[in-house]
Amino acid sequence: MDSALLGIVGWSGSGKTSLLEYVIQGLVKHRMKVNVIKHSHHDVILEPAHKDSARFRSAGAGQVVLASPYRFAIMEELRNSPEPTLHELLTKLDDADITLVEGFKWEAIDKIEVLRPSLGKLPLYPDDPHVVAVASDVARPIDCPSELAWLDLNSPEDVLIWIKQRYITAV
Repeated sequence: MDSALLGIVGWSGSGKTSLLEYVIQGLVKHRMKVNVIKHSHHDVILEPAHKDSARFRSAGAGQVVLASPYRFAIMEELRNSPEPTLHELLTKLDDADITLVEGFKWEAIDKIEVLRPSLGKLPLYPDDPHVVAVASDVARPIDCPSELAWLDLNSPEDVLIWIKQRYITAV
């Protein structure tokens, strides 16, 4: 099964994570299988440096699997290799009804921009043809392209409904 793919982009502090939490919970509640890829510009620390898995990676292991009765994580050290592309990361995931991507704003995938003008940052949608919707806490600007969906960020249920209607065919 091919998974629908949708990016959630916006400036730090705009509410991307809160919106994603709501959307994920809503999709899962409707028995949808959801995957998420989160891009970070920071180092990812799953265990403190003194713990076993971190010590194994520091010793030179290329991959370390950390397993427990609750979850497992596969950590792979890049060791000067290039960061994996979004496409490469997608191949590592199981099938899902939808894969949501936070970050990777430069990718040519459909995206919802989370926009809070009060942050003082310029919107992304005017310069990114892959932004198909904006979830904002302000009204739609007069000069906004008509084909761009304008969603109320303060009504995450409306955003969830829009995503289900556009990306989940079995709803």
